[in-house]
Amino acid sequence: MQSLDVGPPIGTHPTAAFCTLGCKLNFAETSTLRRQFAAHGFELVEADEPADVYVINTCAVTEAAERDCRKIIRRLLRQNPAAFVIVTGCYAQLRPEEIARIPGVDLVLGAAEKFRLFEYVRAFRKKAEPEIRVSCIDGLEEIDPAYSFGERTRAFLKIQDGCDYRCSFCTIPRARGPSRSVPLQTVLEQVRALAEEGVQEIVLSGVNVGDYGRKMGTSLLELLQALDEIGSIARYRISSIEPNLLSPEIIDFVASSERFMPHFHIPLQSGSDAILARMRRRYRRALYAERVYYIKERIPDACIGVDVIVGFPGETEERFQETYTFLEELPVSYLHVFTYSERPGTPAASMEGVVPIPVRAERNRMLRLLSQAKREAFYAEHAGTIRPVLVEAAEQDGRLSGFTDNYIRVVLPAQPELINRIVPVRLGHPEGTECVSGSLPEKTPPIGMPFPG
Repeated sequence: MQSLDVGPPIGTHPTAAFCTLGCKLNFAETSTLRRQFAAHGFELVEADEPADVYVINTCAVTEAAERDCRKIIRRLLRQNPAAFVIVTGCYAQLRPEEIARIPGVDLVLGAAEKFRLFEYVRAFRKKAEPEIRVSCIDGLEEIDPAYSFGERTRAFLKIQDGCDYRCSFCTIPRARGPSRSVPLQTVLEQVRALAEEGVQEIVLSGVNVGDYGRKMGTSLLELLQALDEIGSIARYRISSIEPNLLSPEIIDFVASSERFMPHFHIPLQSGSDAILARMRRRYRRALYAERVYYIKERIPDACIGVDVIVGFPGETEERFQETYTFLEELPVSYLHVFTYSERPGTPAASMEGVVPIPVRAERNRMLRLLSQAKREAFYAEHAGTIRPVLVEAAEQDGRLSGFTDNYIRVVLPAQPELINRIVPVRLGHPEGTECVSGSLPEKTPPIGMPFPG
């Protein structure tokens, strides 16, 4: 039943603001929603400003992401109590009724509905009761293309969505549906359009990027080869790829390509085979190590990032030490460390061997320190070398920042004419220290100097 409007209609010059939680895929989708609102005559404003309509694109990977969603809604309504509030994303798909009970929410949209928002809303007016538009996505076949970019430098392009894997800790298949891919020709058309906007680098994004094209009779490798032939884009990166789907052929292709950057982000989750089995992952540590060493053999300067989860049920001290030692010995460049969070409805949530919260926190701290050491060693290894840097934006202190081809973040003296250009830079040593999350000291990026030539 349609909820009755109780608030005044928005003005003739409506404004809309957006909040995004979670992954790069969410940011790509939010950016697409922003363009829809702009096409419907809305002025786009920042989320810390009063707006007539607020759109929150949510995440459900951790309990903290859901808690953040509730805090954001309350904060936005303090800015404008009469604002029309729309919540979409993974949290909305999984628990729409829970979101609808948050005071001030007017519309909850599921995964299949988020890009059809203007089909459901005739007038953006406060509701007496929130409206829920969330359908079952178990057999969803459609995929809505999306991309985001800022200041014409780097774009995040959605090429795939959903997942057919059933990892025991993960809610993504229920939140985003089965694996499906954007048709190859559609991807190529979007890339050409982004090139016309002046974009220099494209990050290929998705839930399970390595599964691209499987149901369409093509493959990720075929897409990479086709993209490599588009000369108007200087750089591509693969956002993240499962180790069992990162084939030697893909590694060989990246090694031979001038456009695909020597940078891989490969989820590990655990260095213990026993825990990987409990997680229902589709590989074991031997395969993971094989992929890492093959990358380093073919591309010695490659940057390799790792996702790892600590505190999974059954992770004894011995099994955690397996993970720590495994990562310590691997030639990887940095870690993204996640503390396991029980997600309702997942098999892991009812497993025995629950790890106490303080132990999880301590293991997270240990791996973050290891990540810091790995990153510093990787940076130091390249000090004094000359690498191409895509200059992106100004820092708060007026200097510029950017990334090398192998994902070393560099700060440069202020030269605005360099923004959105790829320039050769001689890398210095990391300087000073700064606090990360208030506790762990981390070296700041290397200072670089543009190198003539």
